[in-house]
Amino acid sequence: MKPRIVFASGLALVSGLLFTILPMNVVAQNAPQPPPAAPSKPANQTGEDEEVVRINSRLVVVPVSVTDGKGEPVLGLTLKDFRLEEEGERQEIAQIGDPDQVPIELALLIDVSGSVKARFNFEKEAASRFLREVLKANDRATIFAIDEQPVLVASRATADEAVQKLLTIEPANKMTAFFDTVAKAAKHLEQTAPARHRRVIVVISDGEDTWSSIYKSARATLDEVQRADAVFYAINPSGQSIWLNRISTRGQEGMVQIAQATGGATFLPNLLEDLDPAFRQIAAELRSQYLLQYYSSTDAPEGTFRRLTVRVPTRPDLRVRARQGFYVTRR
Repeated sequence: MKPRIVFASGLALVSGLLFTILPMNVVAQNAPQPPPAAPSKPANQTGEDEEVVRINSRLVVVPVSVTDGKGEPVLGLTLKDFRLEEEGERQEIAQIGDPDQVPIELALLIDVSGSVKARFNFEKEAASRFLREVLKANDRATIFAIDEQPVLVASRATADEAVQKLLTIEPANKMTAFFDTVAKAAKHLEQTAPARHRRVIVVISDGEDTWSSIYKSARATLDEVQRADAVFYAINPSGQSIWLNRISTRGQEGMVQIAQATGGATFLPNLLEDLDPAFRQIAAELRSQYLLQYYSSTDAPEGTFRRLTVRVPTRPDLRVRARQGFYVTRR
């Protein structure tokens, strides 16, 4: 009995997001074609029964940020510069996608707890400028207020609509459900973002959680961000004062943990005037990411976490940030 091989193209996406049939929602518009199916003989031509063997080829897309010693994006790298490994095994990169061709689904989370009241208006203005700078015509923004429970302020709004909604938010002297709000935003992106869009979470907060009822730690929250295939960025406007007490330090460390695991970054500006440069750096990264695409042959069960490593061996002086892995899906 001769086997007949049939290729099925499913996908498993990584990093932020972008390309074909993805189980993780990141579809690239000129995605590489899956390996061609081996030709098969017409039924009964040889008189022998055929055993059909199906080989799944899953497209994985890994958004990668590469910066120099000053934190500036590095452009001009090619396929030959990157080395990508899944569970320690080197993968053949099919191509690098163009981030300008893939719309962004951005979730902006702003802390409204009492500790931010003095600087809240400045934070809203800086965030508004960021939305207008980073969002293009096909991009959308969702706004959440980090209150004693997650508050959805706007869903999939244009830049102008999102700014209008953002400016209506007022600070509140309540507790802070930080982890619950981040997890809620991740799930919202997973459920509402179109398959061809990148998913990004940007938080303006000190990361201190005093009221979450479902997600009690950064580790638990990270799982939801990774399942949503989102990249996480955080701007902590508290500055160096966070090192004065353990609660503040723990809050910052939790945001760093989520950012590092998803290929994002955290910013700790000393002055309110430094908020704009932090936002501009995030915007620049989103427009200069390398979207590495490869076909994964894993047959791991659904829900399995596959670890990824991305390096640029040709330029050891550069800093490379990418998702540390992805969850296998069979959708």
